[in-house]
Amino acid sequence: MDEIAKLMIDQLKDAHSAEKQALRGMAKMLKNASSQALKDCIQSHIAQTEKQVERVEQALEMVGGKPGRKVCEAMKGLIEEAQNEMSENDKGPIMDVLIIAAAQRIEHYEIAAYGTMVTLAKAAGENKLADLLGKTLAEEKDTDGKLSQVAESEVNPAFISHARGEDEEDEEPANENRRGGRRRSA
Repeated sequence: MDEIAKLMIDQLKDAHSAEKQALRGMAKMLKNASSQALKDCIQSHIAQTEKQVERVEQALEMVGGKPGRKVCEAMKGLIEEAQNEMSENDKGPIMDVLIIAAAQRIEHYEIAAYGTMVTLAKAAGENKLADLLGKTLAEEKDTDGKLSQVAESEVNPAFISHARGEDEEDEEPANENRRGGRRRSA
């Protein structure tokens, strides 16, 4: 086995581990999400990720490899960070914002990983492999865009409205006192 195949197998094993971990992470995100649009986005990406796992396994076969015991440490860290943030907050608008942030960090990592593998496969003249992995790359970019859309259209406005509502209730007397005589420091 040549050095290019070894590197590609290693990268694909890492991607396989990342996708499997992402599936477990998304299941927890789905349980904690409140926004229906966010739940729909996560559910759709879970189904897509299951196909991506199969695609990575197919790619491994193409280069003479098999899924192994390799653990993607980057994904492990991203999932742990997401779980910590979810455990520290209540379900609702803030949780939805945190879920999107965590999901997009995961998507960006996957975009970088698949982008690298597609570029390497093309450089090695492995066009079928590049096309196969390119499908996953396109899906990851699409999911990132959908998450941004859900954040912009629903989740962020709901959180900001909720947060401002709490702030107004908590600080209304203070705001009344500050309106007339508040000085700004330079």
